[in-house]
Amino acid sequence: MKPSIAKASPWWTPSVHADRRPFLIGRNRIQAALRGYFAREDFIEVDTATLQVSPGNEAHLHAFATEALTTDGQAAPFYLHTSPEFACKKLLAAGEERIACFAHVYRNRERGPLHHPEFTMLEWYRTGESYESLMMDCVRIVALAAETMQTTMLGYREAACDPFAGPERLSVAEAFRRHADIDLLASVSADGSTDRDHLADEMRRNGMRVAEDDQWADLFSRVLVEKVEPHLGMGRVTILDEYPVCEAALARPSAADPRVAERFEVYACGVELANGFGELTDPVEQRRRFEIEMAEKKRIYGETYPIDEDLLDALAIMPDASGIALGFDRLVMLATGARRIDQVLWAPVAEYGQ
Repeated sequence: MKPSIAKASPWWTPSVHADRRPFLIGRNRIQAALRGYFAREDFIEVDTATLQVSPGNEAHLHAFATEALTTDGQAAPFYLHTSPEFACKKLLAAGEERIACFAHVYRNRERGPLHHPEFTMLEWYRTGESYESLMMDCVRIVALAAETMQTTMLGYREAACDPFAGPERLSVAEAFRRHADIDLLASVSADGSTDRDHLADEMRRNGMRVAEDDQWADLFSRVLVEKVEPHLGMGRVTILDEYPVCEAALARPSAADPRVAERFEVYACGVELANGFGELTDPVEQRRRFEIEMAEKKRIYGETYPIDEDLLDALAIMPDASGIALGFDRLVMLATGARRIDQVLWAPVAEYGQ
């Protein structure tokens, strides 16, 4: 007879809740502080629908599918959104200029210390402003979260980050050179096409694993995760800027170098906190990129999601803008010292697949 495995007490057990409660109260305090920040910056807080005709069109994001029934029982497919981005961009097309949104978002196939199937995304947009303005927002927000919790350091596992120190800003190409000894842009052409074999040879030279069926995007992700990310946000916040254009489906190309795009990510303690863009507003180019992403999703996972035609129509009249999504729960973790994302969620999603 196999020994029974003790089951962890559920989150609503009074003793478990008592342990989690300081993190949860910290969460509320940080959220209130950030709302104050956006109010002072003249943002309007918006609330977007969770049900969408398309959950997003990124190859490696997985949605929860459902269906809506008409009054006569006819079914139409819908999805829980993976981000409020599409709805927010429609609001920009409608005439809003500065908007912020605390949105519950849903991502399938995700659960772990830093991942949860339902979590809170803080997303905000500035029209007529460069994406550097969002970088400064992030620096202030990270510092404000720490200040609210009266801590001088952010922490996760063994890593620490001073939220009040000036941020490090480096391009993805420089990060690949520094941490992986790889010339990334030598494998990217001016038209955005990539040379898979060149990047594979660079990786083999550095003793990294390469599989025969790996595409350029697979290799890029492996170097980023294994060699680059562990060094980011150590001691101070890192802003990782200028992603290859093929890794920035929603961002406009850089005016300085067509091989890269106006996309950046923010890291603290090796943890990705935010993902920002100078937004692409060309509907023809956006459709082309969505189709590429969905072809990649079909190749890897055997499924695709619809393209939101309303979004493409809205892009045609949307003003120039910059937008960003920040993992609010992760920020709370780093500021409160929580070890797992479920410690900062008031009511976590039930365990499944056990």
